[in-house]
Amino acid sequence: MLRAVTSMILLERLPQPLRSLLRQLAVAIPLCTFIALFMSAVFGAPLGPMLVFSFSIGLTCQALIEGGRRGVAWWLARSRPDSEPLRNGWPGWHWTGPIIVLGILGGVQIGYRMASGLLGIETRTPEFTNWRAWFVILSVSLIASLVVTSFFWARGRLAAIEAKAQGAQRLAAENQLKLLESQLEPHMLFNTLANLRVLIALDPARAQAMLDRLIAFLRATLNASRVGSHPLSTEFDRLSDYLALMAVRMGPRLAFSFNLPDALRSAPVPPLLLQPLVENCIQHGLEPKIEGGHVDVCAVRDGATLLLTVRDNGVGLAAGSAAGGTHFGTQQVRDRLAALYGAAATFTVTAAAGGGTEARIAIPLHATT
Repeated sequence: MLRAVTSMILLERLPQPLRSLLRQLAVAIPLCTFIALFMSAVFGAPLGPMLVFSFSIGLTCQALIEGGRRGVAWWLARSRPDSEPLRNGWPGWHWTGPIIVLGILGGVQIGYRMASGLLGIETRTPEFTNWRAWFVILSVSLIASLVVTSFFWARGRLAAIEAKAQGAQRLAAENQLKLLESQLEPHMLFNTLANLRVLIALDPARAQAMLDRLIAFLRATLNASRVGSHPLSTEFDRLSDYLALMAVRMGPRLAFSFNLPDALRSAPVPPLLLQPLVENCIQHGLEPKIEGGHVDVCAVRDGATLLLTVRDNGVGLAAGSAAGGTHFGTQQVRDRLAALYGAAATFTVTAAAGGGTEARIAIPLHATT
């Protein structure tokens, strides 16, 4: 099993023309061997010379057919460059049928002379009046060529179907991510405006300062959310802006800290990935707590994994759940991670040691988001 997997990996690293040639030989060699065994048993001829004739004729026929098929497909693709079958070397059966017939006639002639030269004997192709010999030769060659051509035609169709299915899956994932991000942005905005509304009635001067920060914060955040990923340092900058915005309203009740190693500053992450988790810390952890608390955001590397942690020392999971909530933010994080990384990412929310809540995300460090 290990050898088979290793062989497949090595095959995929080869250039496309060489991979195609090796696949052709993997089918043609066993087929030519079977034909030689069959002809030797039927006509009582020695197996050695029959193998030489079978391989010479079979491989020559296949080379002419494959070359003709791909050449015609290339010629037709010049006027129809958007045709996927033509780009993959398939001109259609209405072209391939005559190419097979001509390839067999030419391959038999060339293969006979090639085998005669290899064996050092004077052998010519059967006379055209010897219909029995020609019937056997052409029938066997035609069946073998149709088998090989049909096999690679079916394989190409299957590969095209799989490519379309993968493209549809990628498109669905991209649409899902766009939907999630479009839902996340107004959710964040509504939460912030609700906080601003409360502050307007209590302290208009602080509300004005908060509004100024909100404008600057939204401009930077909305610009960042239009890209598929951004550096982790940018994500931390947006969190710092948001927490500074919240500090205008909460005053000394809110403290926060960040731990971002220099080696991880350029690590790509989805925009607004940590934003919902920090919002939850404020809304469900620190707001219900009279004396407030602090929020800690940390990034560390664990081998090929990036670990992101958002922790608060608020009222904790039980009290936060009792206060109500739709769990919109955590569900958005979970859905985005599933769409981007699949099973390679994990997301957990647990009670923090010493009180509060800890949310932890683990994603592949060098994954393209």
